[in-house]
Amino acid sequence: MDNSVDALTSAYQEFVAAACGVLEAKEASESQKTAATDAALENFKQRWELFRVACDQAEEFVESVKQRIGSECLVDEATGSVAEKPGQPVTGLPPISAVRLEQMSKAVRWLVIELQQGSGNSGVSSHPNSSAPFDARFSEDTAQ
Repeated sequence: MDNSVDALTSAYQEFVAAACGVLEAKEASESQKTAATDAALENFKQRWELFRVACDQAEEFVESVKQRIGSECLVDEATGSVAEKPGQPVTGLPPISAVRLEQMSKAVRWLVIELQQGSGNSGVSSHPNSSAPFDARFSEDTAQ
C-alpha cells in the first residue's frame, strides 16, 4: 500500500510541477508560442498521462483490497468463524463449510460472466454444470 501511495504522490507532484512549468514558459514568452512553451506543454501532457495511470493503479489496488476484505468477511460469517459477543443471541443462518461457500461463489461468478457476455438471454448456459446450479451432494440444494 505504501508503494501505491508513494507512486501516486510522486506522479501528482510531477504533474503539478509540469503545470507550473507551462505557466512559467508562457509568462517568459509573453504568451507567445515558442519551442520552450511547446516543450513545457508536451511535458505537461506526459505528466498528466502518468498521473492518470498512477490513479488507475491506486484505484485497482483499493478495489482488490475491498474485494479481499469482503470475501474474508463473507467466509468468516458463513463458516461461523466470527467470534460471537457474549450475552447476545445467535441470529442468522447456520454456518456452512468454506468448501460449500466456494462452490456457491464459483456458480455466482459463472452466472455473472454469462450475463456480461450476453448469454444470459439465450436460456442455454455454457457452464459445464448448468443443469445443476450447485453440487447435488448437498441436501439443501436438492430440497425444494
